[in-house]
Amino acid sequence: QVQLVESGGGLVQAGGSLRLSCAASGGSFSIYRIGWFRQAPGKEREFLGCINWSGINTRYGDSVKGRFTISRDNAKNTVYLQMNSLKPEDTAVYYCAASTYYAGDDPSLYNYWGQGTQVTVSS
Repeated sequence: QVQLVESGGGLVQAGGSLRLSCAASGGSFSIYRIGWFRQAPGKEREFLGCINWSGINTRYGDSVKGRFTISRDNAKNTVYLQMNSLKPEDTAVYYCAASTYYAGDDPSLYNYWGQGTQVTVSS
């Protein structure tokens, strides 16, 4: 079973930066793609971006394109979400998710999820 653990969340001022980590274990060799999502209270889960585990193949949601960057370190079984120019509306719980097959922006297509890490952006 794949297990995912997010870390790196916290409080940051608007305009600041934060890097989130997603560490995979328990079968990470089977991961095809890792996606990042976020969910604010009362809102649907929003796609942020995804990365192919085996190669450089990334794409991003329109709301964060140009500000967020996904990278990976396969030796550490870890994927990162670098967030720059943060805004108060970025405040949400951030999740990483893994799929063992091709998956894009639909959260229902991801097999495994982390517990999330809170990101709060203050003005």
